[in-house]
Amino acid sequence: MLWSSSPRYVKEGLCMSPPERYPPDDPREWLNRAKSSLAMAKNRIPDAYLEDLCFEAQQAAEKAIKSVMTMCGIDFPYVHDLARLMTILESNGNRIPDRVRRATRLTRFATHTRYPGLEEPVSVQEYAETIAIAEDVIRWAEERIN
Repeated sequence: MLWSSSPRYVKEGLCMSPPERYPPDDPREWLNRAKSSLAMAKNRIPDAYLEDLCFEAQQAAEKAIKSVMTMCGIDFPYVHDLARLMTILESNGNRIPDRVRRATRLTRFATHTRYPGLEEPVSVQEYAETIAIAEDVIRWAEERIN
């Protein structure tokens, strides 16, 4: 089985368990992946560009949206365009709250900001706003799934 539980990890003497794994058609697996991406986005490690952390935040929002689509039985394209994904959700009768709709701003982190020179570097304030938006999208998805 590709989605079976994985072994425990050991870090600095502490035993850590990864989240429980679910089949890929289970919205909980998509939500776990969203939370994993958000954890990476929030991890300000030395030498990491804020643009790269914002990409992880975008991925968190994208996977959270896809978790809701999975729960609703909606087939989705494998794209990074969050506005397009939300439009598909809406066309299937799902209301998207304004706090989640703000995630459309994150699409650029999956494209232009990943490459040198296409956009200005991300500011600390923009990074913080990006994290807050991704957190809102995950909370919304959790409310829908749980």
